Amino acid sequence: MQKSEEKFVALVEEYKQTIYMVCYLFSKERAEVEELYQDILINIWKSLPQFEGRSSVRTWVWRVSLNTCISWQRGKRKRGARVPLELSVDLYNDTDNDTRQIQMLHERINKLGPFDRAIVLLWLENISYEEIGEIVGISAKNVSVRLFRIKEQLRQMSNNNSQE
Repeated sequence: MQKSEEKFVALVEEYKQTIYMVCYLFSKERAEVEELYQDILINIWKSLPQFEGRSSVRTWVWRVSLNTCISWQRGKRKRGARVPLELSVDLYNDTDNDTRQIQMLHERINKLGPFDRAIVLLWLENISYEEIGEIVGISAKNVSVRLFRIKEQLRQMSNNNSQE
């Protein structure tokens, strides 16, 4: 195996759950999640030679994953036939007791715009405001303000659901 292939395989192995989680946040359907996952892997493979290390690999993987999903959702990318990948993480068949609450949170987050969804996902992963800003291209202060507004939106959604 060539060095670039080994680097790619190691990177995918290390970040596959993160990549899958981003895909899952942007789609509810398994086929779409698998398609997004493949698109992200393709984009990582294509851009890996240009990665200069100006950010951490983790930041770069998040940025590629989020940008791919946001572009896909906006319909700017042409989608062709895909070969399904076998995914080792299966959030669809999770029977954990907290699954219902997680699903409700997921539904509320899905009502947010793609940019806000990306910020929430990164925040839920305990990524610092500075690194979130670096990933999405805004200042850490702007991340703080946006998160405050997003939390208010989610709280309102929660209150609206409890009143129904």
